[in-house]
Amino acid sequence: MNTVKTALLLGALTGLLMLIGGAIGGKNGVMIAFIVAMVMNFGSYWFSDKLVLSMYHAQEVSENQAPELYRMVRDLAMRANLPMPRVYIIPGETPNAFATGRNEQHAVVAVTEGLLRILNRDELEGVLSHELTHIKNKDMLIGSIAATLAGAIVMLANMAQWAAMFGGLGGRDSEEGQGGGGIIGMILMAVLAPIAATIIQMAISRSREYLADDGGAKISGKPYGLAGALEKLSRASEIVPMDANPSTAHMFIVNPLTGRSLMNLFSTHPPIEERIARLRSMRPV
Repeated sequence: MNTVKTALLLGALTGLLMLIGGAIGGKNGVMIAFIVAMVMNFGSYWFSDKLVLSMYHAQEVSENQAPELYRMVRDLAMRANLPMPRVYIIPGETPNAFATGRNEQHAVVAVTEGLLRILNRDELEGVLSHELTHIKNKDMLIGSIAATLAGAIVMLANMAQWAAMFGGLGGRDSEEGQGGGGIIGMILMAVLAPIAATIIQMAISRSREYLADDGGAKISGKPYGLAGALEKLSRASEIVPMDANPSTAHMFIVNPLTGRSLMNLFSTHPPIEERIARLRSMRPV
C-alpha cells in the first residue's frame, strides 16, 4: 500500500509541476525549472554520502575495529541479497542511524556511538535491517526525484511572484486578463504551490519510512526488536537531543528534530507510536 502511495504522491508532484508551469511559463517554463532543479539535486544525490558523513564526523570502521557490528551488517546484507555496505560510526551519545549512498554498490550504513551503547542484539539487528531496506528500496533515488520535482515547483512559484509584481511573463496567455484577478491568482499560486509541494514531499518520506520498517522486520525476522529500538531511540532523543542539520533529518531512523516539527503534515517521519504499534502487530518471521 505504501508503494502505491509513493507512486501516487510522485504523480501528484509531477501534476502540480505541470499545472503551475503551464500557468506561469508554458512548456518552456516547466523545462527550465525542471532542468535547473535536476542539476542542483544531482550533486546532492551523487555526493550525498561524502557530504553527510563529513557533516557528522563519521568514521569508517573495519571488521577488526568493530567486529560485532561489522559481522552483523554483513550477515543481514547477505540475508537481504545486498552487497556489503561500508560501515561508519558517528561520535555522539544520541542514539540514531541512517543509510546513504547513490546505489547498492556505493551504500553506507552509519550508526551513532550512543545507539551501540543502549540497544541489545535484537534491537540493533532491527535498526540495521531498516537501514538496509532503505538501500534495497532505492530510497535515496526516490527522495532525490521528489526533491527535484519540489525544487522545480518552488522555482516556478518564485517566477510567479516576480510576474505578479512586474505584470506577467510577457507571453500571449499572460497578457489576456492580467487584471487584478490574474495577479491575485499568481500571488496565491506563488504562496500555496511550495507549501503543497513540501507537504507531498514529506508524505513521500513518511511512506518510505513505513516500508523500511516493514522490510526491516522481514530481514531481521524480529519486528519486536525494531519496535523496542524505536521506543528507546525516541525516548533518548528527547533526553539527549542531536545537533542535526534539518536538511538531513529525513535520513535518520528517528527524527533527530523531534519536538521541533510544527505539525505531522510537515514531518519527515510518521508518528513513532504508530510505527511501534504496526511492528508489534506483526508476527516474527
